[in-house]
Amino acid sequence: MNESRRQFLKKSGCALSLVGLATQMEHFGLMNAMAQKVLDSQEATEGGENYKAIVLLFLNGGNDGNNTVIPNHNDASLSNYTTYFNARNTQGLAIPQASLLPISVPRMGGLAYGLHPSLGPVAGGINNGIHELWGQQKMAILTNVGTLVRPMTKLQYQNGSIQKPYQLFSHSDQVTQYQTSVANTQAFTGWGGRVSDKMTQSSNPNGLIPMITSIGGAQLFSSGQTTLPIAINNASTPLNNVLNPAGYNSSATNQARLTAFNQLRTMDLSSNYIAAASHVTDLAMQANSALATFQEVTVTFPNTSIGLQLKQIARLIKKRLDLNINRQIFFCQIGGFDTHSSQIAGQNTLLSQLSQASRAFYEEMVVQGVQNNVTQFTLSDFSRTFVPASSGGAAGTDHAWANHAFVIGGSVLGGDFYGMNTANGTPYPTLTVGAAGPDDTDSSSGARGRWIPTTSVDQYAATLAKWFGLQQSDQVAVFPNINNFVSSDLGFMSP
Repeated sequence: MNESRRQFLKKSGCALSLVGLATQMEHFGLMNAMAQKVLDSQEATEGGENYKAIVLLFLNGGNDGNNTVIPNHNDASLSNYTTYFNARNTQGLAIPQASLLPISVPRMGGLAYGLHPSLGPVAGGINNGIHELWGQQKMAILTNVGTLVRPMTKLQYQNGSIQKPYQLFSHSDQVTQYQTSVANTQAFTGWGGRVSDKMTQSSNPNGLIPMITSIGGAQLFSSGQTTLPIAINNASTPLNNVLNPAGYNSSATNQARLTAFNQLRTMDLSSNYIAAASHVTDLAMQANSALATFQEVTVTFPNTSIGLQLKQIARLIKKRLDLNINRQIFFCQIGGFDTHSSQIAGQNTLLSQLSQASRAFYEEMVVQGVQNNVTQFTLSDFSRTFVPASSGGAAGTDHAWANHAFVIGGSVLGGDFYGMNTANGTPYPTLTVGAAGPDDTDSSSGARGRWIPTTSVDQYAATLAKWFGLQQSDQVAVFPNINNFVSSDLGFMSP
C-alpha cells in the first residue's frame, strides 16, 4: 500500500536514534535557530582551539554533606570532631575519626578536616579516588553552598523579611533551582543552556554537535532559548553508534528506504518548519559521520553507571577536533542519595562510585593533555539534617539545605575551602542545632540542623561560567539574581 509523504517521513523519522539531538525539537524557535545557524555557516573553522569544558556531576537525591566533609580537629573555638561525633554517634551515623581521609585547610588556619573514607582507595577500586587530588591541589571544596534568592541570616529566615527559595526542602524544586540558578520563581531554562545561548555563535560557530551534551537524559540544566542540547547513551553504546540511524541495516531494501528518506528531506524546503527539521537532521548526520571512527580512551573506567557516563564524555572530548568544538558543557548524574535510612552503607557505595569514576576521568584528561581545560563539579538537591533519623543500621537523615561541593581540574586552585563566611567567620558552618546554632534554620527543641547557605548556587555557577568564557556583560542574562550577591567570582578557578 502506498504511503503518503507525511506518513513515510513520520515512520522514517521515528526510526532514527539521532532524534536524541532534538530533545526539545517541538519548539519551533529552537529548530529555526539551529537551521539558521547551519544556513549562515560559510567556512568551517578548526575546533579545539583554546578548548574548555565543564562537566556537571549531579548527586541525585541529596548527598549528606555532613558525612562528606567532617571536622578532624579538636579546636574548641570552632565546630570540631567531638561536636560532630556527639551529634551522630548515638544513632550510629558518626564516621570514626581514624577512618577519615585527612586534609589540611589553609583557609581554616591549617586545621585538619576529613573526607568520607570512600573518597580514597577502596578494595577492588581501579585507582586512588579523588582524595589524593586534594594534596595535588587539583580539587577544591565549596562549603555551605545552596539555593538562595539573596543572602540570608537566621533572623531573616525566621521572620520572613528575606524571600526564601521557592518550595524549600522539596526534591524536585531544589533540583530545578540548582539547574536553573533561579530560586525565587519557576524557570524554564537552565543555566547551562543559557550559557550555551550566549556562547555558541562565538565559540562553536561550526560545531558538528551542540555545545551541551547530556549522558543523563533530558535535563532542565541543558535547556536554553536557542540551545538545542544532545542526549546520548553512556559508554555501553560505542560512540560510533550513538547517532546512528536505527532501522537501516545493510540490506538493499533498507538502504533504498534510507536513500528515499534523504531525498525527501531535500523537498519542500520553502516551508520554514520543514527546512528547520531537515537541517537539524543534517547536522545530526554530519555528527554521525564524524563519530563513525573514534579512538578509545586510554584510562580504565569503572563499570558503573557514573563510570560509563564519564567514559562517554571522555570519548567525546577526545573527538573535539573532528567535531569542530571549542567549548563543551556536559551533564551526568548518579542517583540514590535520598538516604532516609541505611545511609552508612548506601552513601559508602555511592561516594566510592563517584570518586573512582571522577578520578579515572581526571587521569584520562591528563593523558589527553587537557586536564587544565576540563573542570568537573558537583551539585546535589540539598544536604541532609545534621541530627540523624532513626538509629542503628537503619540510621539515615532527612532533607536539609546548605551542602558542600567538589570542583576538580587542572585549573582549579585546589587544596582549600571556598565560599562566603558563615556566622563563625569561616566558610564551614557551625555544627550546633537549635537556638544556639547561628547557622541552623530552627530554634526549637526539635531542631534537626539544617544549615542556611552563605554561598549561592548563582555565585558557584557564575565562577565556573567566567572561567568557561562567559562575558561579564552576559552574566545577568544567565544568572538573573547574581547582583543580589556581593561577589560573582569565588576565586577557586585560575584565569
